[in-house]
Amino acid sequence: MRIELIYFEGCPNVERARANLRTALDAAGLDAPVEEWDRDAPEAPAYARGYPSPTVLVDGRDVSGDAGESDSASCRVLGAPGVDDILAALSAS
Repeated sequence: MRIELIYFEGCPNVERARANLRTALDAAGLDAPVEEWDRDAPEAPAYARGYPSPTVLVDGRDVSGDAGESDSASCRVLGAPGVDDILAALSAS
């Protein structure tokens, strides 16, 4: 299982996303590594630049169910992905 957190510096929802992700992993009984990508960093993969901040991907799928990607650096309108959405994605993988 591959779990990724994509964000950009200055987004106010990143810490909430980290906390929700950790809570979901604990609830699922998983001790899985989480790859974090600052979408603006040179070492970030190209696909990471296409997501708003913060985004949680489980096996390449956005846990929030957003179908589209964004070329602009923007924060998610609805804030951080929720624990229930992350848990559902973890269970489906």
